[in-house]
Amino acid sequence: MTETGKLQGRTAIVTGGGGAIGGAIAKIFGREGAHVVCADINGDTANAVAAEIVAAGGQAIGAQVDVSRPADAARVAQLAAETFGNIRILVNVAAAVTPDGTVVDLALEDWNKALAVNLTGAFLMCKHVIPHIAKAGGGSIINIASQLGQLAVPKRSPYCTSKAALIHFSKALAIDHAADNIRVNSLSPGAIDTPRSLWRYGGSLEEARKARGPLYLTGRPGTVEEIANGALFLASDDSSFMTAADLLIDGGYVAFKTLDDKTRPGARPE
Repeated sequence: MTETGKLQGRTAIVTGGGGAIGGAIAKIFGREGAHVVCADINGDTANAVAAEIVAAGGQAIGAQVDVSRPADAARVAQLAAETFGNIRILVNVAAAVTPDGTVVDLALEDWNKALAVNLTGAFLMCKHVIPHIAKAGGGSIINIASQLGQLAVPKRSPYCTSKAALIHFSKALAIDHAADNIRVNSLSPGAIDTPRSLWRYGGSLEEARKARGPLYLTGRPGTVEEIANGALFLASDDSSFMTAADLLIDGGYVAFKTLDDKTRPGARPE
């Protein structure tokens, strides 16, 4: 089952573990020897990912969890402790889907939902999991933010704001819990080929890639496996000197957007 055993014997909780990015992270953690708790608001998808890990020879369980509910966050932390023990890793992937619109158009519930899941959910999971990680001797927390935590785009204010706050929240956590031997980093993906991202382009992978590719220095969106590899790096001892940082895996989007039209690659000369 294990490839290099980088996470051998460590327990990892992955919220949003039934989704595309969370599922990919859970699976690579399982392949590297971690005991994985796949936590997701959709219990069926969480269990399905856990079953894949087990079928491949790993150890995993699924759990239905709404990270915005304090009782659910406490319950999944306790479940992980009782089932596997030695909790060393927490990855907060769970994120809310919100409609596009300006603050004039959006309902208050749209704003509140984004912050409740994307930001407060991470707070609650950290609140209940950090004591277990500290008891185990330390570990790694990874908060999945976004390239849009660094750059704002039109009609996405709840998402952009929550992800920017998550990056800063990660830095504050790293300071507070360094003495517990807990490293905290955020990971900011660019546009990734997932079902959630495709709905903006009519559900067509081909159309999504055609529309988004020119926005990236790589000429294409990313894959869930590329984000999972970044999460593995942050979870493992390979990143042992890295904390309070944001790992930007965005195909050069942020750098590209800072260029003017004349200096972007492929720009037509005068």
